[in-house]
Amino acid sequence: MTKKLTIALDAMGGDNAPGEICEGALRACEQFEDLEMILTGDKEKIKPCLERASSDTARRIRVMHTAEVVLMNEQPVTAIRKKRDSSMRTAMEMVRSGEAQGCLSAGNTGAIVAGGVLVVGRMPTIDRPALGVPLPTINRWTFLLDVGASVRSKPVNLYQYAQMGSVYSKKILGVAEPEIALLSNGTEEIKGDEVVMEAREMLLKSSLNFKGYVEGDDVPWGRADVVVCDGFMGNVILKFGEGLMQGARSIVEEEMGHRFMPKVGMLFMISMVKTLWARFNYEKYGGTPLLGVEGTVVKAHGRSKAPAILGALSAARNFILKDGVENIRQELETA
Repeated sequence: MTKKLTIALDAMGGDNAPGEICEGALRACEQFEDLEMILTGDKEKIKPCLERASSDTARRIRVMHTAEVVLMNEQPVTAIRKKRDSSMRTAMEMVRSGEAQGCLSAGNTGAIVAGGVLVVGRMPTIDRPALGVPLPTINRWTFLLDVGASVRSKPVNLYQYAQMGSVYSKKILGVAEPEIALLSNGTEEIKGDEVVMEAREMLLKSSLNFKGYVEGDDVPWGRADVVVCDGFMGNVILKFGEGLMQGARSIVEEEMGHRFMPKVGMLFMISMVKTLWARFNYEKYGGTPLLGVEGTVVKAHGRSKAPAILGALSAARNFILKDGVENIRQELETA
């Protein structure tokens, strides 16, 4: 008998809630037979979005009614503390109580981080949690962190991000000896500000497979398995990459519409273009785990539609099945 795995999903978080969120949940349950879902949010708005569910899928989805929603423009800590009946906080409380093995939200990033710390709980060996995202680069997966949990970081934070990123790359992405690099404004030892330079000295003395600095243009080429930076810079890189891919696709489509010969040539390239887009499409890999907290908390893109929610739920499921939280805890305690 297949062991069931339960994920609490904030059905009200994100720009396209609850419709696209619920549709993503349905697709995830259809794809993974071991998955059960608890959708938190306004029951009257959620239930119509589940009408197409088969009897088997419907049996594995439960709705937990909540009266409040954490909005995108709210002050994160205040919202988590005061809105105790919010869909986001309720999903996190289910992780803390053990009713769910993980939770997912496409809502307010700051509130997700605050909830991870205040509700789920921060690991005692971690000063600040980090949001990490695996990027499909030219020749490998590159795990980039932090991408938005903290705007600024201290040297010890960057050092701990490297530890957690190494564990994620090894245990979740399957890299035997992950190469770690610090993002800087040059590869020379004299580059970087005081925080980055001090973090570099800490990493050089560690047992991690530290390779030094990489620059922004090294990231797409996959010059390291794990790239570490503060949340401000990581978020800028992530959003720039998303925008670049969307822009490139839009330019190609526009040029195709204006010229006849490119249309003819594209007939022979359709398969290749579809493969490339699928490889670099963030919606396929839409989950960003919050590392350093005592449970599986995954952030989905605020603009996520059903395919991205499916991708994020798949990432959350994979993280749970591979004991991501326990692996990070053991590694940090040993270190």
